[in-house]
Amino acid sequence: MLRLDGIHRSYGDRLVLDDVNFGVERGRLTGFVGGNGAGKTTTMRIILGVLTPDSGQVTMDGRPLDAEQRRGFGYMPEERGLYPKMRVAEQLTYLARLHGYDRGAADRRARDLLESLDLAERADDNLEDLSLGNQQRVQIAASLVHDPEVLILDEPFSGLDPMAVDTVVGVLTERAARGVPVLFSSHQLDVVERLCDDVVVIAGGQVRAAGGREELRERYAEPRYEISSAGDMGWLRAEPGVQVVDFAGGWALFDADEETAQRVVRTAIAQASLREFTPVRPTLAEIFRDIVRDETDAPDASDDDAGTTPSEHRTTIEEPVR
Repeated sequence: MLRLDGIHRSYGDRLVLDDVNFGVERGRLTGFVGGNGAGKTTTMRIILGVLTPDSGQVTMDGRPLDAEQRRGFGYMPEERGLYPKMRVAEQLTYLARLHGYDRGAADRRARDLLESLDLAERADDNLEDLSLGNQQRVQIAASLVHDPEVLILDEPFSGLDPMAVDTVVGVLTERAARGVPVLFSSHQLDVVERLCDDVVVIAGGQVRAAGGREELRERYAEPRYEISSAGDMGWLRAEPGVQVVDFAGGWALFDADEETAQRVVRTAIAQASLREFTPVRPTLAEIFRDIVRDETDAPDASDDDAGTTPSEHRTTIEEPVR
């Protein structure tokens, strides 16, 4: 397991990370979510050894990380860093050779990755001739070409269309199935919710929630229920202890404690009209908003904010359109 314990980091007198603690288990996909300037990129750079924490440590399987272990990590930065005038396959082969592969093995790895990412036909094109989405997929391939033991990805789905997202999800899921710990940040919470086994929410430099995806949905669920009936559900409005949130004839969404909800079910069964009854759990986007509700949009000094203006310091979390 990759583990962070007691990580603090300041820039001057500005505290950017405040006692950050979480783990990324082998074989599991962990989504790292938070608003702009929350500390995600700073945390990732500390894991990779690019930045040093003021205190705390990063360990792998209980041992402090060293430079040798980090050479086996795969990293995709948010900012693209490949050579635009170099051919795609040639560039990936070059990167694999830097990690010790001979030319033949490096070329095979490069072309196999391009095949898995649906880019085989662009292998001999210059990177700059690709669309931004395809360039993003090449950047992902670059983080995978040396068969990393740990994978750290900063906004890997940025600029990808839905089909490309599905392709990348398939590649990352396959890596996790091999036992690789995968940590990635994303503002696309619908993708995080679909892909991740575990979620870490960071706000104001502090981890506000961490755990399994379904565990968090259960933990933050309100006493809300959905019910549908063969008949009109108007009688629900008169039930003591029930607050109807939404209503449409034979369907209703309502808040109530568990005992009251069970009474509603018994009433619907007695009327021989119950079709469906289910607790309603929040989406990851709803959980995120609940966790960071009290956060201000004031800018901080973290590198997550580099190059932004004050008006750009706001939470930019995407959720699916319903």
